[in-house]
Amino acid sequence: MIKVYKIGAFAALFALAAAAHADLPDFTQLVEKNGPSVVNVMAMKGDGNAAQSDDADDQDDDGGPQNVPPGMQDFLRRFFGPNGPHGGHPQGGGESLGSGFIISGDGYVLTNNHVVEGAEKVIVRLTDRRELDAKVVGTDKTSDVALLKVNATGLPAVNIGDSSKLKPGQWVVAIGSPFAMDHTVTHGVVSYVGRGGRGSEQYVPFIQTDVPINPGNSGGPLFNLDGQVVGINSQIYSNSGGYMGVSFAVPINMAMNTVEQLKTTGKVSRGMIGVQVRSIGRDDAKALGLSQVGGALVNDVTSGGGAEKAGVQPGDVIVAYDGKPIDQSSDLPLLVGNTKPGTTANLKVFRDGKTIDLPVTVGELPADKGGKLASLGGPAKPNSNPLGITVENISAEDRKALGLKDQNGVLISQAGPIAQRSSLQRGDVVLKVGRSYVKNAAEFQSAAKDLKPGDSVMLLVKRGDDAQFVTLTVPKKG
Repeated sequence: MIKVYKIGAFAALFALAAAAHADLPDFTQLVEKNGPSVVNVMAMKGDGNAAQSDDADDQDDDGGPQNVPPGMQDFLRRFFGPNGPHGGHPQGGGESLGSGFIISGDGYVLTNNHVVEGAEKVIVRLTDRRELDAKVVGTDKTSDVALLKVNATGLPAVNIGDSSKLKPGQWVVAIGSPFAMDHTVTHGVVSYVGRGGRGSEQYVPFIQTDVPINPGNSGGPLFNLDGQVVGINSQIYSNSGGYMGVSFAVPINMAMNTVEQLKTTGKVSRGMIGVQVRSIGRDDAKALGLSQVGGALVNDVTSGGGAEKAGVQPGDVIVAYDGKPIDQSSDLPLLVGNTKPGTTANLKVFRDGKTIDLPVTVGELPADKGGKLASLGGPAKPNSNPLGITVENISAEDRKALGLKDQNGVLISQAGPIAQRSSLQRGDVVLKVGRSYVKNAAEFQSAAKDLKPGDSVMLLVKRGDDAQFVTLTVPKKG
């Protein structure tokens, strides 16, 4: 009986394994059909020659991987640098290696901007081993998309899908050339949709997947099970220089919108309303009087921008944009960036316990500008308050150096433990305490002196060109 039981148990296990295996997708037809549409992209930079092997074993300045093949250093700097695919800089001449895919039979090819950025010559290699010179029709650094054109017709093109229909858990397939190994197939599932980035990448609702993506996959297609392209593989998250289970793709809907704009106008326009925002935590919600955590807290309003003209103020919480809820601050740039400049949108704003509607005219996002960090001037003038922050008045000369346009603001000369835990530091400028602007140290003291243990207060803090609200909570005694 024992032996029969074991055999029966094993048979049941084998049956379960077979059933599970039968439920797994077969990617062979998808790959056979779409493989010819995937290409290699070689971008010659600097002197147009491949990088020499004598620096292949060097550690990158930005902490990139060591012991990589010749010609890969420049690409790896971009792929693994601290600033994502846009970080790092080529050291001399080199060849950037990536992937791409044909979107029309008359020779249009999509890849990543960081693959061809700064290239003097771009070559596209097809699956039939033909190598064709490619013209860079246009690029968009924000979405990391580049549109190429080769002089050929009758090329096998991919089918474009709808990335807005993607859901976490769906199977997806990548085809590309990791480490220059042509037409490598990897698969996984969608982990998250609409993942916002930082800086210029905050306008890209990335598709996060667990598909193994490595150097050389960049610019290649991400397919759904219907064999339709739903994304362009663009980034990985890595501390070691290798795949760690977190990959990011640009949604194909956004990429194709970029393609149309590049074809018709030669540039890409994105919307902006002129606000700096951040997410809201539990202490923030308490200080603001929100019933729940959510929305985008307005740190600063750009002078002359659409938001200022609409009446948006620092300290407002934007809870909806054109009828779409803002659950976290990263939702807002994605929605605004995809709005056509000149459009009128409706902001739903929470202010002083009330929700109001503010129509805003969407402007056009300009090129990025670098910020500057002003230096601290004058000796510290000790004062005390429950926040443990020492502030001083700002001279007219320092006010000009700090870029302050009015008389508001005091300078932090010493930040105690409470402030340091929120990353405040010497040289920061405090513009507001709660809803009140402060013009001098005495006003700051008056606004902060009555805070009690357990109270939370929001400070509007300016550092360089950026301003943001920081919530401090007075610790409870004992």
